[in-house]
Amino acid sequence: MIIATNNQNKLKELKEILNIDLKSLKDKNIEIDVEENGTTFYENAYKKAKEIYELTKEATIADDSGLCIKALDDFPGVLTHRFLGENKTDEERNLALIEKTNEKDDRTAKVICNLVYYDGKNIIVGEGVINGKIATSPRGDNGFGFDPIFELTTGKTLAELSKEQKNSVSARFLAAKDLKERLMREGLI
Repeated sequence: MIIATNNQNKLKELKEILNIDLKSLKDKNIEIDVEENGTTFYENAYKKAKEIYELTKEATIADDSGLCIKALDDFPGVLTHRFLGENKTDEERNLALIEKTNEKDDRTAKVICNLVYYDGKNIIVGEGVINGKIATSPRGDNGFGFDPIFELTTGKTLAELSKEQKNSVSARFLAAKDLKERLMREGLI
């Protein structure tokens, strides 16, 4: 099975969480960057899974996830990685989100992850959602992306958790667990 990502952090997390034999795009010598122009996490994940399947004719799992901030009408959502442009760093994006949220009374946010399995016939979707809020400043050295600014209800950011702790509470973990259960029910793994 192929994981449709070039993000080594996502690949590592999904391999650890799903605990099944997965190949990355790099493992398959595939150099493609599927344009994420959908309006939902599902649309983007499905598009990636389908395009990689069409290239390889191998079952593919793709994900899309992002941060949805209530006071900003669920912005940045599907634009989480791109709302400042492609060449910005995680730190620049995180600081911009903190600044935007500082202008609001409500810091409530959620992380949504959709994982889509596609094998040319079956489309199976796993979803994970975690609730929290945007921290007032980045905290923690673990994780990537918006992990340093997403504060869980425990008061810790995702980046303040160990890898094992994060992989037991993250939206990607919940989506992977959901997807794995659905794939097992369908007899696909």
